[in-house]
Amino acid sequence: MMNLLKMTALAGLFFLGANQAMAGSPVYTGLFGNTAIHGYDTVAYFTDNKPVKGSENYTADWQGATFQFASKANRDKFNAAPEQYAPQFGGYCAYAVAVKGEKVSTEPDAFKIVSGKLYLNYDKDIQKKWEANQASFIQKANSTWPTLRNQ
Repeated sequence: MMNLLKMTALAGLFFLGANQAMAGSPVYTGLFGNTAIHGYDTVAYFTDNKPVKGSENYTADWQGATFQFASKANRDKFNAAPEQYAPQFGGYCAYAVAVKGEKVSTEPDAFKIVSGKLYLNYDKDIQKKWEANQASFIQKANSTWPTLRNQ
């Protein structure tokens, strides 16, 4: 019984530390590793209009995270203009940044491109809430993000 309590306490401390580490990053990389947005190719959202898994063979480091791409051409596009292709709010949930002022994880298929910018959300249900008033949420998140970015 004592070992179970110790293991539970250690697991709790581990996940608390992992969440705090993620919270300080300006780019969403998840709890483990340094790969941005689950390893999906951020350029492909624009060129293919869908999430496409990137490759460890084509990477670029930007803002402390490693972005993966499906092709050399996509990596080169990103390197030429990372601000054009990088997800808004570092790839954290656009809805959570706007409504809660928090950095929350995202799912690759919960995305939308608005005015040439990529927005990701926690899941498709949150995506629907965000889309219902996206202009207002974008405006609010844009004002919240500069303070939240490095927290």
